[in-house]
Amino acid sequence: MNQCTNENDGLEKLLVSLIKMTGKTNEKLDELSKRVRQLEVAAAEPRIKRIYSFIADQGKAREVRKEKI
Repeated sequence: MNQCTNENDGLEKLLVSLIKMTGKTNEKLDELSKRVRQLEVAAAEPRIKRIYSFIADQGKAREVRKEKI
């Protein structure tokens, strides 16, 4: 009986770990999908010189924009 309880506890912990891993994987996939979409939009825009905040450091991007204006 004690072994059965230990096995159940082990399986429950394994299940919880798998659920957490799946959640983290989904978060990473969502973030990757957002980045891909940003790049698709950037590639579809007219070819003009721009600095994108998702690529460049935001502080530097603001400075460059101010210099060009």
